[in-house]
Amino acid sequence: MRVRIEIRGRNTAITDTLRRHVEERFTTRIGKQVSELAQLEVELLVEKNPSIADDRIAEATLHLKGVTLRARESSRDLEHSVDLVADKLARQVKRHRDKRRGRRDSASIRAADAGA
Repeated sequence: MRVRIEIRGRNTAITDTLRRHVEERFTTRIGKQVSELAQLEVELLVEKNPSIADDRIAEATLHLKGVTLRARESSRDLEHSVDLVADKLARQVKRHRDKRRGRRDSASIRAADAGA
């Protein structure tokens, strides 16, 4: 299963190495947990303000059926920011899946009780 990934850069160029890192990280972290209909937008940007120490920012927006998950992380290195945002988004996807499973399981239990 492959998630459709769109990568954009603001105030920075997206190199092939960085593109591969983003695709590999998000595919391994969330690719197995979502359907191939999911669409992921990753925006990598560099803040121009010299007073901001963690000026390399990664933002990710995952569009799923009926819900949109977002994460934003910053650090001194763009690849590290990508790693942090991938981990954060993976936790959100896991929590979303657990919520959906919990609702489905409780609905099936209620239906079984009503039928008995």
